[in-house]
Amino acid sequence: MKILTGNDLVTGDVIWWAGDGWSRQVGDSADVGEQGDDLVRTEEAALRVVGAYVIDATVTDEGVRPAHIKDRIRALGPTVRPDLNLKPNDADAGNWVI
Repeated sequence: MKILTGNDLVTGDVIWWAGDGWSRQVGDSADVGEQGDDLVRTEEAALRVVGAYVIDATVTDEGVRPAHIKDRIRALGPTVRPDLNLKPNDADAGNWVI
């Protein structure tokens, strides 16, 4: 599975392509398949996202999981201040194996 991530141009928040727009929740990610690079160009040109890129991900019973540690950390938020972490839809996100 290929998903798209980047940063919101206005807030700087980590965002994920949900198929019909952007979401702050990695669990909302949609598979972009081979269209990822085209979506990056379109969304960056429309000034909706900055620094977008395609990543590998897997789907588990609990939802979408970025394959690389860097993107898993981006999905959850700061690792040194759990009180500032993004609270994803997945209640078990704190138990992800990073």
